[in-house]
Amino acid sequence: MNFEFSEEQDMLREQAQGFLRDHCPMTAVRKILDGDEPFDRELWQKIADMGWTATVIPEEYEGLGLSYLELCVIAEELGRVMAPVPFSSSVYLATEAILQAGSDAQKQARLPALASGQSIGCLAVSEGSGQAAAADLSTTGDGQLNGTKIPVADGDIADFAVVIAASSKGDGATAWLVDLNQSGVERETVTTLDPSRSHARLTFSNAAAEMLGNEGEGWSLLQDVYNRAAILFAWEQVGGAETALNMAKEYALGRFAFGRPIASFQAIKHKLAHMYVKNTLARSNCYFGAWAMSTNAPELPVAAATARVSAIQAYYFAAKENVQTHGGMGFTWEFDCQFPYRRSKLLATNIGSEATWQDKLISAIEAQRAA
Repeated sequence: MNFEFSEEQDMLREQAQGFLRDHCPMTAVRKILDGDEPFDRELWQKIADMGWTATVIPEEYEGLGLSYLELCVIAEELGRVMAPVPFSSSVYLATEAILQAGSDAQKQARLPALASGQSIGCLAVSEGSGQAAAADLSTTGDGQLNGTKIPVADGDIADFAVVIAASSKGDGATAWLVDLNQSGVERETVTTLDPSRSHARLTFSNAAAEMLGNEGEGWSLLQDVYNRAAILFAWEQVGGAETALNMAKEYALGRFAFGRPIASFQAIKHKLAHMYVKNTLARSNCYFGAWAMSTNAPELPVAAATARVSAIQAYYFAAKENVQTHGGMGFTWEFDCQFPYRRSKLLATNIGSEATWQDKLISAIEAQRAA
């Protein structure tokens, strides 16, 4: 495989970096962390005005009709600044589910508002601690939904959710579109390690719901959505990991001890080198994932799991070592080391843990060999 981004995609990256440098400095993330707002509404609208929420939505539904490669570029840059917006929930998950399984009427009804950022979507799967499984779902649907989903990323700010629920006929899981502003839905904000990305408990009591796709095919749809989302999350994580590395490097070059910068000490050099190696490996796997997703290659499940696992490992390691490089100062509220650390822990669980994706990788490799 010989893969690289095009000149146009590199130009998009430069544009995104300039935009986010102006509109999403660390002070913007800290403002959400310190305040009561669940996300940066002004930044979200500006992102929508840039067309990023419309990236892969076809032009017939008022989108830009671009490829997943452009979305990978945007994902990395949003991850680099740890943007406090519901981009992943609305774009990687809810929009993708509708693109894959929605009828033309559902696409006409939902996608234009998603493209403009006027509507925010989310995906509700988990029903508590542990990894959700199709056979264990207690939320049920038959035109009305009943049950509880927790935690739901951005569930307290979304306008609608794609909910995976057990079929009332007992033939598997089914996906449902549910407006969250109706009387049959109760929302409760859930506190997480990273308050700059809100989460919620959603309780459904005879909530009106519209089937998305075919009955009993919700779990299969979920796996398809997760495979693509895993690669986009991985690009976010690589962007964040690079920020953590640069933060550590800049501090080490400027912090002096015994008359010289601590970056000259072997222990610090090794920390930075290990961070760089893990980040580079994760980025390589993200390139593989971007290629597989953009070409819809049969290697997509393997590429998605590989990118996801390596990105989780790289981001957490870089965020942790960044704190350690800063020493005791790294643990204080005043330093920004907390931001990549918080985000690394949160993104590591949003669509399944590292262990879950390691299992997926093993299964995908076995399936590939058997084919």
